[in-house]
Amino acid sequence: MTGGPEFFHGYAARLQETLAAADFAPVETLAEALLQAWRAGRSVYLCGNGGSAGNAIHLVNDLIYGAVQGRGPGVRAHALSANAAVLTCLANDTDYSEVFALQLKTFGQPGDILLALSGSGNSPNILKAIEAGRALGMKTFAILGYSGGKARALVDVPIHFPVDDMQISEDMQLIVGHMVMQWLMAETAKHL
Repeated sequence: MTGGPEFFHGYAARLQETLAAADFAPVETLAEALLQAWRAGRSVYLCGNGGSAGNAIHLVNDLIYGAVQGRGPGVRAHALSANAAVLTCLANDTDYSEVFALQLKTFGQPGDILLALSGSGNSPNILKAIEAGRALGMKTFAILGYSGGKARALVDVPIHFPVDDMQISEDMQLIVGHMVMQWLMAETAKHL
């Protein structure tokens, strides 16, 4: 067995350190923006690659159902990474760097929200999605790890966890998503 229990304690310690050092003010900004989008019937788009794509799909479920617990209509959330036919078509017929931006150019409206999930903050398709969202007048957010990459300066509100570990970066995406979902659950209950 490699590392024994110390390995797992080490991972847990790195995750705890990341949480302890976090600035949650931008998370509150995201939560407030999502509440306003819900009230106004605006759409929220999430995107990411790999594990972040899976997290985007997971968090869309939490926004559609979890934020309201079936008491009324949920947040109009869409995962740009969810439709395999669209993704493979756009990647094949245009370029993989366009797979999220072209969807936003079709569906996005001024006042909608884009939440990009990225460990590095440097994936070309994430950067192009942010640029497309901004051009459409959307409010742009990103949950980022490492240095935050180029995305950190591009989005309106970066939620940055400076940890050089992809798995902890992806853990933080879900943790933020679950924090926001539980906050929204309490807030939407006041209106339903």
